[in-house]
Amino acid sequence: MGMKITQVSGEHHLLGILELQAANHKTVVNDQVKREQGFVTVKHNLIQLKQLMTYAPQIIAVDEDDTVVGYALVMVKELRNAIPTLVPLFDVIEQLSFEGKPISEQSWYVMGQVCVAHDYRSKGVFRQLYAAHKALLKEQFDLCITDISKSNTRSIAAHQAVGFELLYTFTDDQDDWEVVVLKLH
Repeated sequence: MGMKITQVSGEHHLLGILELQAANHKTVVNDQVKREQGFVTVKHNLIQLKQLMTYAPQIIAVDEDDTVVGYALVMVKELRNAIPTLVPLFDVIEQLSFEGKPISEQSWYVMGQVCVAHDYRSKGVFRQLYAAHKALLKEQFDLCITDISKSNTRSIAAHQAVGFELLYTFTDDQDDWEVVVLKLH
C-alpha cells in the first residue's frame, strides 16, 4: 500500500475527497464505527471545495493509483460563510484568546475537515497530513483551529496526539463541540 502526501492538483482529487467524505459521514456510518473509527460531520460540495482551493492549498494523501485516501482541508476566514454549518465555529473562534492574545489578532485558519480511508488508518497518515500542514502553512499562519464533536472520541484523541490543545467547548443546534488549536511554529 504505497501512499504519499501531496496537494490537490485537479478535479479528480476533489471528487475523491467528496467520495471519501460520503463514505465516512455521520449519517452513513453505524454507531460502532462512530465510536471506534470516528466520522465526519460536514458535507461539502464540489463548488465549495473549489472555493477552498482559491485561498489555500488543500492537502491530501493518495495511493499509488492517485486515489484520495486522506485529506485535511484548509478553510480560511474569508470563506467563513461558504459553509453555513461552520459559521457558529467562526463566531466562537473570533471571541477567544490563545496564550493571552485575542485570536482575532493572530493569523489562523480552520481545519475544514480531516479524514483518512479505513484501510489507511493507524498507519500515520493523519500525523503526516498535519505535518504537511505545518510545513506548508507555518509561514502564513500562526494557528490551525478546528472543532470536534465531543462524541467523536477517536478524532479528539488523534488531534491531541499531534499537538492540538483544548481551547473551548460549546454547544450549537448540531452538537456539543470541543474547539482545539495547534501552533504551527
